[in-house]
Amino acid sequence: MLRRLLMFAVSLSALFVPIQSNAQAESGDLLFVWVGDRAKADNNFIIVIDADPDSPNYGKLVSSGVTDIKTVGAHHTEYEMSANGILFANDHGGNRTAVIDLNDPLQPRQIGAFSSLGGFSMLHSFARLPNGNVLATFQYADHDGHMAMDSTSGGLVEIDNAGKLVRSVSNADPLFADEGLLPYSLAVIEDIDRVVVSNSPMRDDFLLTSNTYQLFRLSDLELIGTYRLDPGPRLNGHISPQEPRIGPDGAVYIFTLSCGVQRVTDIDTASPKVQLVHQYPGSWCGVPVIMGNYMVQAVPDIHSFIVLDISDGENPVEVSRLDMGEDYAVHWTAMDPGSGRLVVTTSRSGQRLHVLKLDEDSGELTIDEDFRGQDGEPGFSFAEQTWPHGWTGEGAPHGAVFSR
Repeated sequence: MLRRLLMFAVSLSALFVPIQSNAQAESGDLLFVWVGDRAKADNNFIIVIDADPDSPNYGKLVSSGVTDIKTVGAHHTEYEMSANGILFANDHGGNRTAVIDLNDPLQPRQIGAFSSLGGFSMLHSFARLPNGNVLATFQYADHDGHMAMDSTSGGLVEIDNAGKLVRSVSNADPLFADEGLLPYSLAVIEDIDRVVVSNSPMRDDFLLTSNTYQLFRLSDLELIGTYRLDPGPRLNGHISPQEPRIGPDGAVYIFTLSCGVQRVTDIDTASPKVQLVHQYPGSWCGVPVIMGNYMVQAVPDIHSFIVLDISDGENPVEVSRLDMGEDYAVHWTAMDPGSGRLVVTTSRSGQRLHVLKLDEDSGELTIDEDFRGQDGEPGFSFAEQTWPHGWTGEGAPHGAVFSR
């Protein structure tokens, strides 16, 4: 039923006829992409793309919905779609986050929004909690609704699905009072009552001196400790830690802006261990995913994705590379756990969103040539067009997730 409705919606998308539907997406059938106005004159919006490989409209636009957030810098969504059909998406530069209901994929709609919360501002990343709420990292303290420019720390904030504050806690640590403890991203590990938080600034402040991660108890958000990362043989593999991901061995792998892979173990103790186990080429790496025993990393300096086999977590082995072309600005990566596919976006004008396929046996990564936009070319274009919600312009995509 959903497929027939989506085919009907796509066939009428050029006419923008309102479609009434209560259909819900099945896992991986759709892509939800958070998009800004490239010219930064209008508002951020969410688009829905047919991502069912068996659909004749695979890769085509289904619908879109506008938010009340004027584009400053459309940034992160959640890394995976929630089970309840609600997606959080932020405009980091504008210090504003939208709460979007995608339960009816033909009628995406904003149901809430917020700026600073719980005494903190400049939200960056989200993680779902066992209770269905979101735990978010806020980079800075807040002063009268604005970022405190002299902040050296931020905080964690639990938020319900209406965008309302549940609880918050500072990540300040007196033992690191003169350093930039600016929360970037996080991983929630329910079975050992832990949250792992990376500290990395979105601005230039503390960029080269940020090299810490923190452990919190999930149950009460009590800070357990702040710990330094391993600089490694190049002496820079610890700089600006960004995305923590949970590996198949139970370790947490923290990826750094300096392209390091830090493996953290003994997280359920007050004395965790950390080791730099790999460092990619370059110095400005993007958003990674872990799929089974494989780690996929965007490496912008070589315009490629690199796949590591992490079956032996202490000794990762590179198994493949996918060159996206000389000018492609690889950055965001998110996975569809059920199909071995990934969605990747680029921040550069004129470049396309792509779906990639990971071979679960060999680790080979390829572009899905069957995923094609309205123009018939592989990938999806955000070039200037009139979008289903009525706005005409070029889109600037960032976060993207498959339906669940």
